[in-house]
Amino acid sequence: MSRGTIYGVGLGPGDPELMSVRANRLVRNARHVAFFRKAGRKGQARGIVEGMLHPDASEIAMEYPVTTEIPFTDPRYNAILSEFYAGCVARLAALAKGGHDVVVLCEGDPFFYGSFMHLHSRLSHLPVEVIPAITGMSGAWTATDSPVTWGDDVLTVLMGTLPEDELARRMAGSDAIVVMKLGRNLDRVRRALERAGRLGAAWLVEYATMPKERVIRLAEAGDAVAPYFSIVVVHGQGRRP
Repeated sequence: MSRGTIYGVGLGPGDPELMSVRANRLVRNARHVAFFRKAGRKGQARGIVEGMLHPDASEIAMEYPVTTEIPFTDPRYNAILSEFYAGCVARLAALAKGGHDVVVLCEGDPFFYGSFMHLHSRLSHLPVEVIPAITGMSGAWTATDSPVTWGDDVLTVLMGTLPEDELARRMAGSDAIVVMKLGRNLDRVRRALERAGRLGAAWLVEYATMPKERVIRLAEAGDAVAPYFSIVVVHGQGRRP
């Protein structure tokens, strides 16, 4: 029996109409659809494709055993997630070895800070294809209605989980800035931007390209916790004709 293919399908920044033609086709025709989610939640990626799945599609919810309950610096964090990803791979591999194709839904681009990367590195023994997509940060800076880079601007992408000193240092040394993984780290990111002298130029974009899209100056955002789909953008001001 020929083996099936596991597809890591990038869904884009959130608006289903921004999916690629190939991603749309794969999602609509899939008979086995897998996606990550928090326990008890529908799942962000699953929500993007609501109403698109084939009536006969079987859904495979891969529920994270831990998210923010323990710090990622705790050795248990990697151990728990490693076991989780191994279990996910076993489920998907069993389908592929049985000749079934599997579509794994991925928010944004599968190879840009996505959970699918951890499956991909463990699936080298099976046919795997990755379908690229518009990144969430592209949707975020487009929502600000201003180019993120000009001329020779250097764009730095940072994670809000970094230590404040590291954030401030890198922010001060870059032209354009994108900060992801905000959540409970929003206050730390705000402080780092202020230390770097960049807070006044920073935008907070929530739910870019989605119905609940919100764009606001970060200095004016009072929330201590940012929604899951949130990105901070600081535009470059480089060389122009």
